[in-house]
Amino acid sequence: MIFAVLRRLGLLSLVILQLSCSGDSVATSDEPVVVGSKTFTESVILGELVVGLLESAGISAEHRSALGGTRFLWNGLLSGEIDVYPDYSGTILQEILAGEDFADLAAAASYLDSAGVQVSPSLGFNNSYAIGMTSGRADELGIKKISDLAQYPDLALGFSNEFMDRSDGWPALRDRYGLLNSAVRGVDHDLAYRGLDAGSIDVMDLYSTDAEIAYYKLRVLQDDLSHFPKYDAVLLYREDLQRRIPKAAPVMKLLNGAISEVTMAELNRRVKIGGEPEAEVARDFLRSRLSVDVVDQVAAPTRLGRVWDRTVEHLILVGISLGFAILVAIPLGVLAARRRRLGQLILGTVGVIYTIPSLALLVFMIPLIGIGGPPAMVALFLYSLLPIVRNTYTGLTDIPVPLTESAVALGLEPFARLRLIELPLASRSILGGIKTSAVINIGTATLGALIGAGGYGQPILTGIRLDDVGLILEGAVPAAVLALVAQGMFDLVERLAVPRGLRMA
Repeated sequence: MIFAVLRRLGLLSLVILQLSCSGDSVATSDEPVVVGSKTFTESVILGELVVGLLESAGISAEHRSALGGTRFLWNGLLSGEIDVYPDYSGTILQEILAGEDFADLAAAASYLDSAGVQVSPSLGFNNSYAIGMTSGRADELGIKKISDLAQYPDLALGFSNEFMDRSDGWPALRDRYGLLNSAVRGVDHDLAYRGLDAGSIDVMDLYSTDAEIAYYKLRVLQDDLSHFPKYDAVLLYREDLQRRIPKAAPVMKLLNGAISEVTMAELNRRVKIGGEPEAEVARDFLRSRLSVDVVDQVAAPTRLGRVWDRTVEHLILVGISLGFAILVAIPLGVLAARRRRLGQLILGTVGVIYTIPSLALLVFMIPLIGIGGPPAMVALFLYSLLPIVRNTYTGLTDIPVPLTESAVALGLEPFARLRLIELPLASRSILGGIKTSAVINIGTATLGALIGAGGYGQPILTGIRLDDVGLILEGAVPAAVLALVAQGMFDLVERLAVPRGLRMA
C-alpha cells in the first residue's frame, strides 16, 4: 500500500513540474523584458515606471518586484534572469564594484561593458544614505550631526540588514566617525521606522527620499565628514537587450533626468503613506509628467483571486520539492539502515544541509540556477530530506530483530523482505517524517518570495514593506491553513497506508 501511495505522490510531482515548466515556456516565447526591483518601495516604483514605458511602446514586460538586496539583483542581471533594474551610483561603486577603486560610473564603464552591463544616465535624483533620529530624541541629547553620536555610545542603533555589511555602510561609518556603540542590530528598513517611533531604537539609516522622514518628523543628521557618496538613481541593463529588443533602451531613456528628489519623495509618500498601488502611481507619473500614452492597467484581482493565485504558486513550490524529496529520501533512509557506516555519512550530510539558514541556501542557489521558482524548489527539496531520511532510518532500525530473522528463515529475498515486511512495519515512522517535512516546507516556502518565486511570502513581504497588516495576514493565514490541511491529509494517508495493527488507536 505504501508503494502505491508513493507512486501517486511521485506522479503528482511530475505532473505539477510539467505544468509549471510549460507555463514558463509560454512566457519565454513572448520574450518579455524582465524588470527587477529591490525590496523597498522606491525601487518597486522605479521598476513599475520602466514597465509602463516599455508597455507604452508595445514591448512585453514582466516586473519581478521586491527580489531582495543588491546582490540578488546584480547576480540575476549577470545570469540573464532579469534584463534591467534600478540601482544607485554609490551602491554600484561601493557595493557591486567594491575593491575596484573607480572614481565614478564613467570610470567604471569599461568594466561594466566587459560584464555585459550598461548603465543609464542619472534619472534625475540623488537618494543618498543618511542617518536619522526622532527630532525629540535628537533635541533631548543635543545631536545635530553624525559626529555627535560618538558622545553617546549607549544609544541603540538599528540599521537595515544590507547597510550592516556594505563597504559604505556601518563598518565604514563606525570607523570614519569613531563610533563605539555596541547596541547595533540589523533590522528590516521599513520595520526600523516603527522601531524608531516606538523608542526601541534611537538611530537608523535613512534613504533621503523616504516619505517616512517627514511623516515621523525625523531629523537627518549632518554628514559632517562627508562619508556618504552620491547615490544617483540609474538603470542597469543587459547589453544584449539592445540586440534582442532594439526599441527597449531608447524608450527607457525617457526617464533620464525626469525625476527630481522632491518628486521621488512624493511618489514614495503616495505609496507608503497614501496606500496607492505602485503601478497606479507610476502610470500617473508617466501620463502627467512625461505625456506617455500608458497602457491601461489590467483590473486588479480581488483578495480572493490573489489568495487563489498565491495558493497555486505555493502548492507548486511545495508539491514539487516535497514530491522529489520523498522519492530521494526514502531510498537514502533504506540505504542508511542497510549500510550503517555509510548511513552515518548520509545522516550527517542531510543534517548539515538542514542547519544552513534558509535565506543563505536561497542565495547559494542563485548563481547555479538563477532566480524564481527553480532555486526555491531546490532549496526546499534539500530542507525536506532530513526528517524523511531520519524517520525512514529509525523506522527500519527499530524493527524487532526476531521479525527480520523470521523473514530470513522463511527464505525471503532482501527486496521482498523490504517490500513485504520492513517498509510496512516502518510505514508509520516514514509517514511521520513526510508529514513533518510537509509542514516545515509550507512555512519555509514563504521565503521564496525574496527571489521571485511567489507564493504566500509575496503578500507577507509586501505587507511588511507597506505596513499593511491585511496584506501580511493575506499570506500568513492561508499558509497556516495549508499546513493544517497538509497534516490532515497525511493523517488520512496514514490510515490508508499503514497496516491496521500499527496504527495508533
